Amino acid sequence: MNRSDDRLIPVLLICAQAAVWPGAVLLRGDAPRSVDLLVVALVAGLVGAGLALRRARPVGVLVLVALVCALGAGPTPAGAVAVLGTAGVALALFTVATDRDTFTAVLCVVALAAWQSLHGLSLHGLSDRDGLDVVLTVLLYVAACGAGLLVRRRRRARRTAERVLKRAEAERHRLPAVERRRMERELHDVSAHHLTAVVVTAGAALGLRERRPELADEALEFAAETGREVTRALGAVRAPAPSREDVPSPEERLRELVVGFRRLDQRVDCEIDPLPDGAVADAAYGIVREALTNVARHAAGAHTTVLCRYGDTRTDVVVTSAAPPKGAVAHGAGLGSGRGQGFLRSRAREAGGTLSSGPTPEGGWEVRAVLPGRTAAPVERSVTRGYRSAQVVAAVGLCLQPLLPTLVIRSESAAASTGSQVSAGVLFALLAAAQGLALLRLRRAPRVALGVLCALAPLWPVAMAAGQYAGPVLLPPALSMIVTCAALAVDASRARTEGRRWGYAVAVAVAAVAAVAVHAVAVTAAVLDRGTTVPGWAVAGCAVAGASLAVGAALWGGALRGRRDQAARGDQEERLAAWTGEAVRDAWAERRRIAAGLETTVLSRTADMVTEAEAGRLDATADRAREALAAMRALLDTVRQGETGPELRPQPTLQALDLLAHQCRATGRDVEIRLTDRVPERLPTTVDLTAYHVAETVLSAGGEEPAMLELDLERDAGGNTLTLAATGVPRAARPVVRERLAARVAALGGTLATDPPGPVRLRLPLAPDGPATPAVAVEDDAQGER
Repeated sequence: MNRSDDRLIPVLLICAQAAVWPGAVLLRGDAPRSVDLLVVALVAGLVGAGLALRRARPVGVLVLVALVCALGAGPTPAGAVAVLGTAGVALALFTVATDRDTFTAVLCVVALAAWQSLHGLSLHGLSDRDGLDVVLTVLLYVAACGAGLLVRRRRRARRTAERVLKRAEAERHRLPAVERRRMERELHDVSAHHLTAVVVTAGAALGLRERRPELADEALEFAAETGREVTRALGAVRAPAPSREDVPSPEERLRELVVGFRRLDQRVDCEIDPLPDGAVADAAYGIVREALTNVARHAAGAHTTVLCRYGDTRTDVVVTSAAPPKGAVAHGAGLGSGRGQGFLRSRAREAGGTLSSGPTPEGGWEVRAVLPGRTAAPVERSVTRGYRSAQVVAAVGLCLQPLLPTLVIRSESAAASTGSQVSAGVLFALLAAAQGLALLRLRRAPRVALGVLCALAPLWPVAMAAGQYAGPVLLPPALSMIVTCAALAVDASRARTEGRRWGYAVAVAVAAVAAVAVHAVAVTAAVLDRGTTVPGWAVAGCAVAGASLAVGAALWGGALRGRRDQAARGDQEERLAAWTGEAVRDAWAERRRIAAGLETTVLSRTADMVTEAEAGRLDATADRAREALAAMRALLDTVRQGETGPELRPQPTLQALDLLAHQCRATGRDVEIRLTDRVPERLPTTVDLTAYHVAETVLSAGGEEPAMLELDLERDAGGNTLTLAATGVPRAARPVVRERLAARVAALGGTLATDPPGPVRLRLPLAPDGPATPAVAVEDDAQGER
């Protein structure tokens, strides 16, 4: 709602108040007093000005409107500020519910209702037997607050969906660039760590060849082993597989990294806390590796300390090196590509942290990174306990304010009012409170809530008779009918949105028939008890017709709302699935393009380095290592060049599951993909593509709960079978998943199970490429049809 609407509504309320009073008085030919006109004009001006500013200070505007209307209602005739006092306060309360938290909104409703009841007591004493006006006012406030909370929740859900779509669309364009930067960084890390270590070791052995000839054999052995490790590492860079079992923990990886540098005669002490797998652990590992590599290059032999502290609010990663020893030769100086500091900062930034580096007072160098800790996930702004206490104290003080004149001025009249008759207003308030409690359980227990509402409907005529209610006879049953219809509308909307089956629809229909029956009985009993000349059958028929129309309208409105929500959700899921597929394909093509460059440059020169090392030629080994570094640097310089054409957009396979998981996590969903060690690196093409398509379909099925895909290989007498188990698939989405996958799985002779109690399971026999096996079974538990 824009600012012009904020000013328009107060003007409309003032016009409506003017039509009720003094407009109605003028039409009757009476002239209102000038004093009353002045008071009402002041009240209208203050209320209108306050409501125009309600977005900025909703709670303050609510208090202002309530106090001004209460002060104006005292000296003016009845109805002079009725519209402003009801609709104005309700509008202010609606704004509080939409713009503030739930605790503040509920506290305002309770305090306002109590204050208004006590204020009426101070004006009219205890002689008012009905109190229906107070009950209706309280119900209006509760309805305004509930509508505001519902609007706030819908706005939050809409903003969340918009953020998810926006993040997914941005990720669709960003994922190829992210994959390129990841491979750049991995290539840099491999070249900086492994190949630089070979150059440093070979240089040291060549420099000490005459005094320590045994170092040459060690350097050659180290070069050959490192070259084979570089080949394996670059193979992982080309096509990193999803997480497999028995992967070292982040703490073990860091300690192994430190041990590797100690083998290069680097004095490294470490203090490392256990870290959980994730972005923080990967960033810490990359930062420590780059920092230690820089020490080996520029300060060989310097004492270095590695500190990794994992705390509740932050993770500190500090690598501090002392000044290099005198006479130490920096064999790796000049081998850097100039990207190290940029990669360090990008690692910290992508993990949600910061990084700084610089010289120490002792002449050394320090790299310090601050990364997120255990509780670094974004949370809503919390409110302190002292602020809540202040809110409660203010509300209690406001409620007790009307009691002061009541206790002092009207103490005698209050003591004189002795009557044992319970007013209808009290009974109505109790019934309304019971209905409110039932509505609170509507989302978790809809059948119980509807049953309670239907059971309360016949009690309204009883309360009318017991409290000697003399107001409009249809008003109390109508209040009960409105609440029940609202509950039925919400239930019908949920049934449509969540794709409930026919059993749930039958339950909704039974609840609707019961609601029509009990409310028709309540209306008939109330009318006949009051007395009427209309025949009883006519009253009953009209009551049934009216209740049927109300219930039917509620069910139709709820189903329409559910259809809209279902269509919006389906559209969002389709867009996310399309963007996911496009982003993964682009990133996969980027990976293939860089992998092609690796094949013809770095890997060939690394193989030559291994050959020279195995042949015992130390000088040639050092030269080949430098050439591999130069080739790596050239590849990093040209990796951004070239466009990905259609021929470089192959269909992703299981090796692209890490990209798929990354894209799904960008939408805010926790996704884990796990491959056991039994799954081979290479699968038959048809099986590989089908397994990837199954994973893509399952993850695009929607849902907010975490999802996990586990792939394994089973061996039996009939051959090998690839199995896939997916958890986190919503119950409502399983029929769609089965429909999309049945034909594809059937073409390979596999089986698919989508039983709602368990995970989605897939079995694909590892038959070689060729004609598909026609026999297939698509398992579908009978429970899934219920």
